[in-house]
Amino acid sequence: MAQSNSGSGLSLASSSIVNRLREFSVPLLVGVAGALLWANLSPSSYHAFVHHAIVGPVNVEFLVNELFMVLFFGIAAVEITDNLVPGGSLNPVRKAITPLFATLGGVVGPAATYLLLNMFFGDASLTRGWGIGTATDIALAWLVARLVFGEGHPAIAFLLLLAVADDAIGLAIIAVFYPDPAHPVFLPALGLVAAGMLVAFALRRLAVRSYWPYLLLGGTVSWAGLFLAHLHPALALVFIVPFMPHHRPAAAPTAKSTADEGHFTLASFEHAWKIVVDFGLLFFGLANAGVQFSAAGTVTWLVLASLVVGKTLGIFGFGLLASWMGFALPAGMTRRDLFLAGVIAAIGLTVALFVAGAAFMETALQGAAKMGALGSALAAPLAFIVARVWKNVEPRGEQSKIS
Repeated sequence: MAQSNSGSGLSLASSSIVNRLREFSVPLLVGVAGALLWANLSPSSYHAFVHHAIVGPVNVEFLVNELFMVLFFGIAAVEITDNLVPGGSLNPVRKAITPLFATLGGVVGPAATYLLLNMFFGDASLTRGWGIGTATDIALAWLVARLVFGEGHPAIAFLLLLAVADDAIGLAIIAVFYPDPAHPVFLPALGLVAAGMLVAFALRRLAVRSYWPYLLLGGTVSWAGLFLAHLHPALALVFIVPFMPHHRPAAAPTAKSTADEGHFTLASFEHAWKIVVDFGLLFFGLANAGVQFSAAGTVTWLVLASLVVGKTLGIFGFGLLASWMGFALPAGMTRRDLFLAGVIAAIGLTVALFVAGAAFMETALQGAAKMGALGSALAAPLAFIVARVWKNVEPRGEQSKIS
């Protein structure tokens, strides 16, 4: 009996450790730190690892960014979908207008800030960098939001919807303003994305409960469409997940309703793959955060200011504008939460690094721009400081609808 209790205790301790690692996104942080150390201590071996061909043209970077991240965006889409259905913080859909409007601010704000500052402190050769600040690192922003707001806070779903839409706009900016001459955008291929959505819709109409057909049929077709269009295929499941059967009890959940919910496709998919995504983010950080420290320049500060100042104020300002137009924030979310979401969204890091690589071809400019993107990680501790200060300040009757 003692041995049985000992085994049970070890199992509980192991489970607690795993949950702690996931809660604080330790794998992602370890991956980012490891990539930075590796890239600066042995840059040749780091780049050899990232670009090492596994099968044909498939390398580590491709496996992580084009395949694994499909699951990450899929899990993010689960949380967004769960908040858009009846009973969710973004339902009715009218409530999703504000985060989408804030997304526009998260693009216009940093771009305008960059271009304005460049007029006074930069020169024409730096103009191409205006798109770098429009990016948000969803993985890191999600981590910081969960830590700052706490699990289940409506601001997390708000930020996720904003970040996914933000990255979609970012991909369009890359395709239009920073195109790869060797791989121009091929829009007709997006018909396959529509076909994947039709497949998922048909599966839902046929009451298919297993998530595998949605992934293997709808998801694969959607991925192929984005890949052939020369757009980022990691977004493939964002178009498929909303069609998965889901369930949210209208009243307070009971033991039976909770058990029933576990059998629904959306919940099953999240339960099966969330732990894989949480620990797999180690490889995302390892494959994307390997930046060699270089000399900072004017473009460094332009990129950093466009993210930390431009994106924060853009999101907050456009959120306020949406409220003046009559659109409310999700219930339980205040003006302070909106501003804090803007600060967190300023974490561009890995996605901004990617855009910086596309914006500048000159090695020196590219390195300096990437230093600015790397510096946007400072938005994380800034968010904790702002949250702590506001926690000690008595709110004056803020309502979920900004007025």
